[in-house]
Formats: sequence, C-alpha cells, structure tokens
Amino acid sequence: MDRPVTVTDKIRAQSLNRTGLEHFERWELESAITLFQEAARLDDSDPEYHLNLARTQVRLGDYEMMLQALGDYIRTETNKSMISRFEALFSNALDGVETLLTTIMPREKMSLEVVGAAIQMWVEYRVTIGKEYLNVSHPEEWAAALDHTVRKVNFQEVPLEKLAAWYETTEGDIRQGHTELVKTLDIMPCDYRYFRGEENPLDKLVEAAVMLEELEQRFRAE
Repeated sequence: MDRPVTVTDKIRAQSLNRTGLEHFERWELESAITLFQEAARLDDSDPEYHLNLARTQVRLGDYEMMLQALGDYIRTETNKSMISRFEALFSNALDGVETLLTTIMPREKMSLEVVGAAIQMWVEYRVTIGKEYLNVSHPEEWAAALDHTVRKVNFQEVPLEKLAAWYETTEGDIRQGHTELVKTLDIMPCDYRYFRGEENPLDKLVEAAVMLEELEQRFRAE
C-alpha cells in the first residue's frame, strides 16, 4: 500500500521541483536529477516531476532512464493528448518527421550517422519542450529545420534554397525551426551530442583551455 502524501510532502516536493528547474536551466544536470527524483519520491502522483526528470535525463543523454521517467509520467498523467504524444516515443514506428529525414537526407548524400543525429535531435526536442504546444501538422518544416541544423553542426551546410526545395517548404520556416531547436536544446557549434565527424574542433579548444590554466598556475607559482 502506497504511503499517504502529506501537505508537507507536497509543499516540499514543489520546492524541490522549482529548484530542480533552476539547475536544469544552468545545465547542472546531476543535481537537477537528484532534486526531481526526491520530488517524485515525496509526491509520486504529480506527473510534472516525472516529466522534468525525463527532460533532464534526455539532456544528459541517458535514454534508458529517460524512458523510465516517461513511463512514470504516462502512468500519472490524466491528459489523454499528452499521454498519446509521449507514448509515441515508445513506438518503433517512424513519425512523419523521421520518415522525411530517413528518406531525403540519404538521398542527398548524408551519412547514416548524421541522419541518426537528426533523429536524436528530434527526440530530444520533443521531450525537452515538455508540455509546450507542438505543431506537427507540417512535418516537412520540422524535418527541413532538423536537416539544416545538424548540417550546420557538422559543417555540411547547403543553401536554404536547396533545402526548401527538397522538403517542399520555405526558407523562412526552416530558419524559424532552426532558431527554435537551437534555443530549446541549447545547441552550440560542433555540439558533441550531434557532431559525427572524426575530430571535433571543440576538443582543441578544451585542450587549449587546460593548457592555458596550467600555464597560469605555473606563472603564479612562487
């Protein structure tokens, strides 16, 4: 028998959830996970805590734990449209956006690894936005934006005019979708999550930063 959730539990869980969201926004993901897990432990019936946990797990790249948290979210959610939306993530079938990506990107000479990165980006976006409205009535717009974004990350850009023709959409819609993806997923150039080249230029920046720190320490040492 489940333990009763007290008013104190609910208040404490709400506080932990708010703090967890602050950590999530700052990319302090491990601490955010701990906070969301404790909020869900105190009040397992609130779907928001499970969804926030899933959003954090997918940002960390832990798909197994993300799916587990989404399962708990679906179990506690009462909104049927939300349940249906997230249940689709457990399906092996491709949605309209993924179907376009797997059809058009290989046709235009993109490697399967980069196609996979675009699909990964789409999954992560759908989870990260949580309960925010998601319009997929025109999957070609999202597919083109994902294609454009993953190409930019991998230095394989093509003119927007070409992309718009391939996906039968407009350059403006591609730009708008790209901006939304970058903002929501906090995508950076050469982003490790979606870069599929052999050598990531960011590695050199990290090495340079470490070297600079070591030189600074030696310079200041007595």
